[in-house]
Amino acid sequence: MRKTIITLVVALASLVPGGVLADGMPSSSEKTAGKEGAPSPSRVTEADLAADAPSEYTVVKGDTLWGIAGKFLKDPWKWPLIWQMNQEQIKNPNLIYPGDIIRLDREALKLSLAAGGAGGASGGASGGSSAEAVANVVRLDPRVRIEPLQSAIPTIPGSVIGPFLSQPLIVESGGLDTAPSIIATEESRVVVGAGDTAYADRIGTDDGVNWQVFRPGSALKDPESGEILGYEAKYVGDARVRRFGNPTTLEILKSRQEVNRGDRLAPARETAFPTYVPRAPDKPIKGAIMSVDGGVSEFGQFQVVTINRGARDGVEVGHVLASYRRGAVVGSSGRTSDFFSGSRLFGGMDMKPVPVVPDPPNTAAPPPAEPGKVVAMAQTSGQVKLPDERNGLVFVFRVFDKLSYALVMRSTRPIYIGDVVQTP
Repeated sequence: MRKTIITLVVALASLVPGGVLADGMPSSSEKTAGKEGAPSPSRVTEADLAADAPSEYTVVKGDTLWGIAGKFLKDPWKWPLIWQMNQEQIKNPNLIYPGDIIRLDREALKLSLAAGGAGGASGGASGGSSAEAVANVVRLDPRVRIEPLQSAIPTIPGSVIGPFLSQPLIVESGGLDTAPSIIATEESRVVVGAGDTAYADRIGTDDGVNWQVFRPGSALKDPESGEILGYEAKYVGDARVRRFGNPTTLEILKSRQEVNRGDRLAPARETAFPTYVPRAPDKPIKGAIMSVDGGVSEFGQFQVVTINRGARDGVEVGHVLASYRRGAVVGSSGRTSDFFSGSRLFGGMDMKPVPVVPDPPNTAAPPPAEPGKVVAMAQTSGQVKLPDERNGLVFVFRVFDKLSYALVMRSTRPIYIGDVVQTP
């Protein structure tokens, strides 16, 4: 009998969880977590959530990954930190489609994709009587229908960056000299637009029928080092061959600007808009905005800009950088000068900083200090540079070796050529 009781006690002890036997004593992992104390910078906290973050969100057509991230987080580039997908899927999130449901687990601070099915959410019964169901039936004759397949949502608006993905718009010196060019226009017009006819040379029957029109731009010079980083070819529009020959007849399909004689042509390529996940760089990066699409000096959201940092500097596609307006240099007399005043005034054509005339030295002797006291001396001569003020966020979508294209995703105040971009 005694052996039977001992056997039962041992059997019951084996069924008791280890946490109960420990009587509330912390495990080794809990001790380690307690020692760390401070939150990891690679994790988000409750403070990172948007004030009106929903518990779940249903993806709709027209959504972008950046926009969805902004519904849940104050900083959209922190999306990968709480997204329950592995690193490979994070780099290429092709599994988010209209109709899918994204849920937020507030306790674990995790976002997950509910089983809504790629390509649309599953729907239930619509209700109603059988007679109503029969009355609503529409009979169709068999025929072939062509419908586009449901595609994953993009990270940022594809219509804005499309022309900057299809061709290498940064070329070497003279890189467009041998490309076909517009040699004449219909009725000898000076400029032509969509729907008009133009004539081009050096296009053969094997070169394809779809073309893009470019205009040689100015040199892109690093405003800090003076190095020539490349030459920009400005996208003008799209054209299609109507008749091959010498010259070849083209129809202008789309024009962002007026097409002129002398504009260059490059074969159009089919471009699939990649999906990126916004994220901050892993290391400090600091550069400047060199130019903006459209040639303006003051710009805002959804403008494409060129920055003077590229792959050699550690910039990658998907990086998010914060933009800062350079602080003015102030003299004691109150005179100020922006660091890149020339770029602000002349739309980036003059990138030289405007010098500041120093104030005359103060010859007055400072008041004598009382014994035992330290007198704080105010700066009465020389110059003081005001701190840079943050004015927006830019998203890098194409990277060259020495420079990159970025899209302004947010602007809290006007952004200018010459403004600083750096790791947020």
